[in-house]
Amino acid sequence: MKFFVDTADTNEIRDLAATGLLDGVTTNPSLVLKSGKNFIPLIEEICGIVDGPVSAEVAATDYETMWKEADKLRQIADHVAVKVPLTPAGLKVCKKLSDEGTMVNVTLCFSAAQAILAAKAGAAFISPFVGRLDDVGEEGMNLIADIVEIYANYPNFQTEVLVASIRNPMHIVNSAKLGADVITCPPSVIRQLYQHPLTDKGLANFVEDWKKTGQSIL
Repeated sequence: MKFFVDTADTNEIRDLAATGLLDGVTTNPSLVLKSGKNFIPLIEEICGIVDGPVSAEVAATDYETMWKEADKLRQIADHVAVKVPLTPAGLKVCKKLSDEGTMVNVTLCFSAAQAILAAKAGAAFISPFVGRLDDVGEEGMNLIADIVEIYANYPNFQTEVLVASIRNPMHIVNSAKLGADVITCPPSVIRQLYQHPLTDKGLANFVEDWKKTGQSIL
């Protein structure tokens, strides 16, 4: 499973990239707003930090403007994945970009039917939002299971399932159990994966016992 971080905070991205565990970055207009930085220079900076896919989202909703924005974004770097909404205009842009060899991340997916359309349009990634489905009383992981099952039936579908709107470590674990290709989540959730009280307790015991030996490795 690939790990993407969902943030526009370049300090966080650098810190996580240094672990060697980071495979890519996803951004969106809300994260860009939170960063307080100008969009294009921000994406350029992120692309200089990570080698994997960096999702940069169009702002327009009509096809003509969306295409112009997408064309500009993909010129930033070869590993930019242009992010488009799951709308008729967005899928039209997706098809044109993918035919020309540009990675596309189709976002705001909330149904298996939508995921089928994205795969047929040649999307590199489909982003189903599990947390937002959970928020409205649906089971987000059921959608991941459906998409993974459907895509497996059609080897010609090359679209990777990128689980988005992740709220906790169990979303990540369950996504992995279902065979999702990628997860993207805030830095705080990635760091929660390290945590377990028995790890802390065991380490404390080892440190204390080592002190009692009176030895030093260095």
